[in-house]
Amino acid sequence: MTNGVGGSNQETALARLLPYASEVEEISAAEHLARISQLQRNMTDAGVDAVYVNAGTNLLYFTGIEWHPSERLLGAIIPAKGSLIYIAPWFEERTLRDRMKVEADVMCWHEDESAYAAFYKALLAIGIPSVHGRHTKIALCGTASASVYFGLKERSENYELICADALIGSLRKNKSRTEIAIMQAAKDMTLQVHRAAASILREGISTVEVRDFIDQAHRKVGAAGSYFCIVLFGEATSYPHGVKEPQILKRNDVVLIDTGCKYKNYVSDITRTYVFGEANDRQRFVWDAEKAAQAAAFDAARLGVPCAEVDRAARRCLETYGFGPGYQLPGLPHRTGHGIGLDLHEAPYLVGNDETPLEVGMCFSNEPMICIPGEFGVRHEDHFYMTEDGPRWFTQPAHSIDDPFHVA
Repeated sequence: MTNGVGGSNQETALARLLPYASEVEEISAAEHLARISQLQRNMTDAGVDAVYVNAGTNLLYFTGIEWHPSERLLGAIIPAKGSLIYIAPWFEERTLRDRMKVEADVMCWHEDESAYAAFYKALLAIGIPSVHGRHTKIALCGTASASVYFGLKERSENYELICADALIGSLRKNKSRTEIAIMQAAKDMTLQVHRAAASILREGISTVEVRDFIDQAHRKVGAAGSYFCIVLFGEATSYPHGVKEPQILKRNDVVLIDTGCKYKNYVSDITRTYVFGEANDRQRFVWDAEKAAQAAAFDAARLGVPCAEVDRAARRCLETYGFGPGYQLPGLPHRTGHGIGLDLHEAPYLVGNDETPLEVGMCFSNEPMICIPGEFGVRHEDHFYMTEDGPRWFTQPAHSIDDPFHVA
């Protein structure tokens, strides 16, 4: 039997889990203000007059306000100079103010009024008028809906509406030390949960049971449950994001579990693949090829190297094992990795068409999955962040197919 897989039960495994003990600072109001100031400098350089950040992670990033986006317009307008202004439904003003880390005025609109008219009133209130003969540039958060864009476009007059993704992404891609510390905590928590989940496996257990246990385990270590969870057995592991029907575990099945949690608004995301029982030669070969590809990607991650090169390094490695070429199956059908932070997937990406050079503070998944239709799949997923000395793992990769968690 694979070391660390099976042999326990849910009650015992949960009892062994402890809440995350380390003290981790939250993002301070001072850091939010520093982000706004840097955005304003970038806006001035780019000739942009204001940026609108919609409810969601962009609003959270700049203001500390956690607010789920809906059909009602709510967000903040950040001018190139001066103080920002919030825009919100009138009945939400008190709740919004209660959540503020960055204090500012609020332009409110009633349910029977146009939120888009209120948006332009807010621009005037912070000194950004529509001037005939001059296209005042307003950059809109890329996560805002098409309805928001077309609603604002209809009333735009001499305002030019452009996309704010480049301006916002240029800040969010480089994480601060505080952000990295929070992410480290989240990933440590999820790795504990992975070990516990592996220990409860038994013949006849369902993917639903394991998924429910993982949610409980995330709560036990201090998260608000699982942020997401994929549990796959056998042939279903060859589908990167799973199949619609649950599976029942059989001896010598490949097991793939991909899960994460949120901690202080930042996300973890770790995948482990192993065999319940005894691995055969085919499973060993593919597992080792995946480990080699993950290592090749990590070794290629050097400051100044394009993201695309990290992806190419993983594919070159897999081709030596007979997989691919490129994105072909059997092999690696998706990108090698994604950025991570407040969002589970965020730019830049470790993929063949992303030429963004690697910089200090960038954080990525490293998951060059091997999919073999009709057989099984293997994904090792750990994350790394870029330092002045190169890449550094948040969590150490799986040890071996016989001892994935290096259990003593």
